Amino acid sequence: MKIEIYGTGCGNCKAVEKNAEKAIKDADADAEIVKIQEMDKIFEAGITGTPGLGIDGEIKSMGRIPSVDEIKKWIESKK
Repeated sequence: MKIEIYGTGCGNCKAVEKNAEKAIKDADADAEIVKIQEMDKIFEAGITGTPGLGIDGEIKSMGRIPSVDEIKKWIESKK
């Protein structure tokens, strides 16, 4: 499973990454986190507000920080 974090590395982007790492651990999932920081790639993915989070190419959130529990549910639905 690939979890994509879309953003330029701001504090909110780092918070999404931290929550994703905890959600992966809590869900005992085999997942890698990929950070996408180039603005052209962020826009190509359809992200209009950062931070964004995608799982296996499916955008799950943008413009907010999803909770650990929310990310965990998304991960578990993909298992």
